[in-house]
Amino acid sequence: METAPKLGRDVPPKKDKLQAKRKKPRRYWEEETAQSAAGASPGPPSNKKRNQELRPQRPKNTHILKKSRISKKLQVPKKPRERKNPESQRSLSGAQDPFPGPAPVPVDVVQKFCRIDKSKKLPRCRSKTRNRLKVAETEEEETSVTAARSELLLAEEPGFLEGEDGEDTAKILQADIVEAVDIASAAKHFDLNLRQFGPYRVNYSRTGRHLAFGGRRGHVAALDWVTKKLMCEINVMEAVRDIRFLHSEALLAVAQNRWLYIYDNQGIELHCIRRCDRVTRLEFLPFHFLLATASETGFLTYLDVSVGKIVAALNARAGRLDVMTQNPYNAVIHLGHSNGTVSLWSPAVKEPLVKILCHRGGVRAVAVDSTGTYMATSGLDHQLKIFDLRGTYQPLRARTLPQGAGHLAFSQRGLLAAGMGDVVNIWAGHGKASLPSLEQPYLTHRLSGPVHGLQFCPFEDVLGLGHSGGITSMLVPGSAEPNFDGLESNPYRSRKQRQEWEVKALLEKVPAELICLDPRALAEVDVISLEQKKKERIERLGYDPEAKTPFQPKPKQKGRSSTASLVKRKRKVMDKEHRDKVRQSLEQQQQQQEQQQQQQHKQEKAKPMRARPSALDRFVR
Repeated sequence: METAPKLGRDVPPKKDKLQAKRKKPRRYWEEETAQSAAGASPGPPSNKKRNQELRPQRPKNTHILKKSRISKKLQVPKKPRERKNPESQRSLSGAQDPFPGPAPVPVDVVQKFCRIDKSKKLPRCRSKTRNRLKVAETEEEETSVTAARSELLLAEEPGFLEGEDGEDTAKILQADIVEAVDIASAAKHFDLNLRQFGPYRVNYSRTGRHLAFGGRRGHVAALDWVTKKLMCEINVMEAVRDIRFLHSEALLAVAQNRWLYIYDNQGIELHCIRRCDRVTRLEFLPFHFLLATASETGFLTYLDVSVGKIVAALNARAGRLDVMTQNPYNAVIHLGHSNGTVSLWSPAVKEPLVKILCHRGGVRAVAVDSTGTYMATSGLDHQLKIFDLRGTYQPLRARTLPQGAGHLAFSQRGLLAAGMGDVVNIWAGHGKASLPSLEQPYLTHRLSGPVHGLQFCPFEDVLGLGHSGGITSMLVPGSAEPNFDGLESNPYRSRKQRQEWEVKALLEKVPAELICLDPRALAEVDVISLEQKKKERIERLGYDPEAKTPFQPKPKQKGRSSTASLVKRKRKVMDKEHRDKVRQSLEQQQQQQEQQQQQQHKQEKAKPMRARPSALDRFVR
């Protein structure tokens, strides 16, 4: 009698038709080979299988020899094998990258951000120092490539005013420019009619967002000129000769008729500095936190606003100081004098660094561009000259003006503005750090009164003009840098960001002693002082510690070649050599002393012995 087969022993259980037809989904960790293999599980592999795949499988029936602790042969690191199958280099989604590797960067763009001159060879120095220099070079190359890649994010591009064929751009009026630009740019052109308290001196903050102006009759005001929101407005009841923002828009320095005053953005008087009296011009050095003042008495004074201390007070010995500007590249102060010379000053030196004879008459105005390459001067001889500041200090271009320029200013992209009476002329170059062409003016504008102060607004195509009739904001296309550094000068920063920036700037403050003509010289090695220190060290020790090559211990076994043990052995040998040399020097000194004593003893014996000393012995030579 036949029995039916039991399930699970002889006959496999029947599958449902729906389960047999359904295909299991493919996961991203499964390869194509796994699908074709019979009996491949559709789920992810277990940890045990993964570990087995990662471990290198050893062949069976093989005898593994024990390796010694120190191998005799030099171990060379093996290069990673290149995969022959390109299909295996895929992402998690299984698709292959059509553009493998980093995107190429043009060489000229990288050179623009590179700060290391590779034409100079590395100096002959120790291997450790040479390796550090090589690492610094590689880091600089990576930084320049990263900066070149991020240049794509700088969407704003500078542009200039271009006329039609044969059209002179100097004849284009401000009203025509305002009609052609958008609403936001047109709102940046405005006129403030303030004839009652003029003429005015103007100053923009470093971010270019705030404007401060002071009138000769005591009117002082500060406002956010973009939104036209007034921050403060006061009358100091005496003449205001100059006005400057300090490191932020929260503090304001005003040179009044007698003393120097510091106000906050609410118009509250914070300090009255009586050591700075009869001040005519102000300049603030942002990276050094120094406020430079020029006075009628002929003194140039540097005030450290972070600690409230006067760093230096220099006597220029040239009479009244009424013309002053700063070089943004190296923080050197330029002073114009009545004898036609321009002197360059640093708080670390009591004498001028350089004296340049610029004009036959007195100097009326001085301006330096943002790169520190060119200096523009104007004098009583109606001459406008541009000098080269890269060591030659020779005039590059000159132009005779029908009326001498009383005020000069450079923009961020190298445009030069000159105020001549009630007319403002602007000359343009071919780009940033280019020499302005003095043949044909780029723009011309006539004001309602004589110009008393002018300055280009940072990061905005605007020229601020202070005159006897009030304040004028003039549109100058292509004058400013379109892209700003948000971590350095951010026009849209909040109050919290400004406070954090102040703390960082105070921690990174540059000492006043480091102001010099060439800032790159600070990174070079002072060979003369280094050799002098080496000689002093040799005289102090009695021997040259660098004459002999340093001791290099040999490696040992059983963990005795650790870093600490190597340092101990080096120190032990160095101390032993030092003791031996000191012992030799002491022995030599003792021998010299003994020889001197013997010579003195012989000299005493050679002298004739007298029974009684005489009073005439003191006359014996």
